[in-house]
Amino acid sequence: MSTSAVEVHPLAQNVECADDSLIVWLVDGRTISVPISWLPTLSNASISHRANWELLGDGEGIHWPDP
Repeated sequence: MSTSAVEVHPLAQNVECADDSLIVWLVDGRTISVPISWLPTLSNASISHRANWELLGDGEGIHWPDP
């Protein structure tokens, strides 16, 4: 019997910056959440800057254009 690895490319479809966490919803239904304190630039950003995000490519990355 042989097995083959399934190659998965997680793509983001939605993002939320809550008070204490960054939450990313992936197209395959999974959700990833990390403490916002792990991301100093975002943790120090205003609520409006945190809310202004854009997906890169098909969801391979997330970009916050505000300085």
